[in-house]
Amino acid sequence: MSQIYVVYHSGYGHTKAVAEQVAEGAAAQLIAINADGEITEAGWAALDAADAIIFGTPTYMGNVSWQFKKFADASSKQWFTRGWADKVFGGFTNSASPSGDKQVAMITLQTLASQHGGIWVSLNLAPSNTKAATGADINHLGGSVGLLTRAPADAGADEVLSGDLASAKLYGARIASITARLRG
Repeated sequence: MSQIYVVYHSGYGHTKAVAEQVAEGAAAQLIAINADGEITEAGWAALDAADAIIFGTPTYMGNVSWQFKKFADASSKQWFTRGWADKVFGGFTNSASPSGDKQVAMITLQTLASQHGGIWVSLNLAPSNTKAATGADINHLGGSVGLLTRAPADAGADEVLSGDLASAKLYGARIASITARLRG
């Protein structure tokens, strides 16, 4: 079985709720980036040993949270030694707005994976883009690079849209499947 980790920052709990569903779909373990932008030494060791790493972050002010950026910058030690080369990567982001410039955050995650020499996994879920589509539908935000989710600003962490949570589980399963095929 592949070793897959979801490393994420969540400011208000919404991104954590998505991370949990991605992890469930991927049979992955969670590594939380704390409020100071750090993970434990055990977390770094787990990522170094991983077959796949899935990044998760809220989109704040059109990009990843500063806590995620601090983690990304700290991964330069792994970059320098090529420690994460050829690992499978994926990523997701959450914001309150349907767009909220999430694509910039996704490009940041994909670029980070590419800098590490990783293999990026796209979402591969058709968008739900009809007039009848709602937040209960799979990929209702129409992402393709990775998973885009939305939790309204006045919603609690337990109110992440059901279609986004279902999409998260499917994306995790896709990453696990591709990791197994590549590592098999």
